[in-house]
Parts: sequence; C-alpha cells; structure tokens
Amino acid sequence: MEIYLVRHTETICEKGICYGQSDVAIAKPFDEVFSKIISELPSEAFIFSSPLKRCVILAKHIQENIKVISYQEDKRLMEMNFGDWELKNWNEIPPEELNPWMEDFVNLKATNGESFTELHERVGDFLSEKISKIKQPIVIVAHAGIIRSILCHQTSLPLKEAFQNKVDFGQVIRIEL
Repeated sequence: MEIYLVRHTETICEKGICYGQSDVAIAKPFDEVFSKIISELPSEAFIFSSPLKRCVILAKHIQENIKVISYQEDKRLMEMNFGDWELKNWNEIPPEELNPWMEDFVNLKATNGESFTELHERVGDFLSEKISKIKQPIVIVAHAGIIRSILCHQTSLPLKEAFQNKVDFGQVIRIEL
C-alpha cells in the first residue's frame, strides 16, 4: 500500500527552540508550500494527522484539495514529548540533562517527557491498528520524529540511526508498506 508521509511546514518558533508536543502555529505565508505538497499527493486517500495545529492546518488544506476517503486525527502521531524542555532553547537545557540524552535519545527521556523508544512503540501501535487494514493510498501528516519512526519500522533501521533519515519541513516521502 502507498503511504505518503508529510511533515508539517515551518513553525513560528525561532531556530533552536525545543517544541515537541507544544502546540505552536505554522509560519505564514504557506499557500505556495501547501500547493507543492498537494501536487505530490494522490488524488484520493485516507488522511491521518497529528492533532497539533501545525499538522491539522495542513491536513485540513489537503482535505479540501483531494478526495478524502476518511480523515482522522490521532494523538499517537504527536511529536516526541520533551517534558520540561518544551519551549526552551536547546542551549538553555542544563548540560547534565541534555548530554546524556544526546548520547542515548533512544532510551533516555527529558524530565517528564518520553524516549524515542516510547514514541516508536506508540507509532507501532498506530500502524498496527489503523494502517494494516487499508488498501487505498494513505496520507499521514505528522512530525519529523514520527516520520523517522515510521521509516525505521519500514526498513528495520535501528532507532539510534533514525536521524540518517533527513525530514525537511513540508517534505513528502512516499513509501510502500
């Protein structure tokens, strides 16, 4: 089955801000980028989206421009929860917290956050429950962490290598599952 992984467009956050599950808006204007994204998608599809507004705005625009078989928002498609680090500049996070996480983001988590393994498990649950039964094309509007996790599921790439998969703002990645 065809799956189109779509990362949300740029946010209003300045560079260097950790904003995982914080519900931040996307930068305007976005019409041109949205049009490019639409041009890379099938004419009809199931659409799944993270419930965070940076994804929902794009998903609703897609919904208005292709034939939608079904549209659903799913919390399991939310970006990694960075807990106490949310909306902080990465440079402001104490090195004694950040450095161990940078060395082992797969297993360690930000204070009151989640690890990449936990994110990967919820993405796996989503794929098993929602995706496995669908035969038509699927569009998933989500975040870089979610897309990297899906790519790891698809290719059996070890989680510690997930950042080998570059995922740009507004990028569409087509895969077969």
